[in-house]
Amino acid sequence: MQKQVRFGNPVFTYNSYETMLERDYNTQRKKMKLPEYGRSIHKMVDHIMQIENREERILAVKGVIDVMGMMYPYLRDINEFKHKLWDHIAIMSDFKLDIDYPYDPPKPETFIEKPRLIPYQQSDIKFRHYGKIMENYIEATALMDDENPAKATNIELLANQMKKTYLVWNKDAVEDSKILNDMVFLSQGKLKPDPEMHLQEVNEIFKQQPKKGKITTISNQSRKHK
Repeated sequence: MQKQVRFGNPVFTYNSYETMLERDYNTQRKKMKLPEYGRSIHKMVDHIMQIENREERILAVKGVIDVMGMMYPYLRDINEFKHKLWDHIAIMSDFKLDIDYPYDPPKPETFIEKPRLIPYQQSDIKFRHYGKIMENYIEATALMDDENPAKATNIELLANQMKKTYLVWNKDAVEDSKILNDMVFLSQGKLKPDPEMHLQEVNEIFKQQPKKGKITTISNQSRKHK
């Protein structure tokens, strides 16, 4: 007994229900190329590769393309959506499906090629807990004129930020002199902060934000007076 199942235009013929609903285990199944389409679509593609008639193959592929499109209807308005589906057919068939593609199918070499390396900027960071950005700020501040009042303000702000980042990295208390000496080192002696500068206390840096109280509304007040 033969069973015919129609997917769009093509007709899939199975010798029996057992062939269609063959039970197997995940450990025995081959790895899916595109898991987002599921096992059924991959089996359809595998079945199409066994069809000998070229015209029937192309009809079957068009039917599977329609099914794949119905799985993601919100993507139908995207440009080249059909092109992507045909590319996915080629990928799921491991590029072995012999049909006339309406678009140029992707080449297997494209997926074997190693990705290009991202040209990260290589630079030594003297103190990783302060970070490279802090070093750049200190360098920019060191280039400012000594008569510029913003220079003293920047030194104090940077020193407090350095103390905060230091305490995030090391929860132990740190002396202000340690932070100021690190600033002198990072600036290569160009910045000379006041040794008597008083930085923020630890409890001020990590003090908890006050809890927000209950919002009082006119409706709440009116209920209390009733």
